[in-house]
Amino acid sequence: MVKLADLPGLEGESLQAYRLVNSKFPPIGLFDDVADAEDFEALYQIQALTNPRLQNEIGRLELIPRGEIPFGIPGCSYATAPFTHVNPAGSRFSNGSFGVLYLADRMETAVTEVRHHQQRYWSNVPALNYERFVFRGLTASFSDAGMKDATMLPLSHPIYAPDDYAYSHILGGEAKRSRAIGLRYHSVRSPGNVCWALMTPRPVTSIIQTAHFEMIWSGEIISVNQITKY
Repeated sequence: MVKLADLPGLEGESLQAYRLVNSKFPPIGLFDDVADAEDFEALYQIQALTNPRLQNEIGRLELIPRGEIPFGIPGCSYATAPFTHVNPAGSRFSNGSFGVLYLADRMETAVTEVRHHQQRYWSNVPALNYERFVFRGLTASFSDAGMKDATMLPLSHPIYAPDDYAYSHILGGEAKRSRAIGLRYHSVRSPGNVCWALMTPRPVTSIIQTAHFEMIWSGEIISVNQITKY
């Protein structure tokens, strides 16, 4: 089993990457309305008195230290949401107890990754004959300084097992416990491309909406279409 210390560190490069999020989850405006943690605390306390839905919108704030939230950047809510709205089913590098911000080197890579997981999820929903799922395409700017490079490992390595996350959970858990910035790794669903798993949103300097995509379900996902562009 590979250990986090066995992976080389990345020296740091300013990069642009891509992400797809379900459009049924709106951006969390409160993160984008303030410039720093102090302003956030004041506004949060005020809004908490009058907005009974605020906790659901913000998510579990206890899962991320305020100092890790990149207040003041364009799209702070998009960068922060994966860490306060954690998927309890987990993901490749999380067992479901913490959040990870996943980014892809191309929008096509992000679409392929999300399509796979949507296909797998909706296949388990009985009697779903036809549906249309709409996603926001996001473009992120970030630095990979201090991240660990798992692309040194071949796709045959156990952390890249298509449907068994046991080994990747171990590596992701180690990265989280050691407060690593994140990992660069091979895209499993789009071989030849790469993705990043950020354990904190701190490296993100901007993350903005750039397009909308739809996935059409008819027994399976039969098409993916870009429906708007900004």
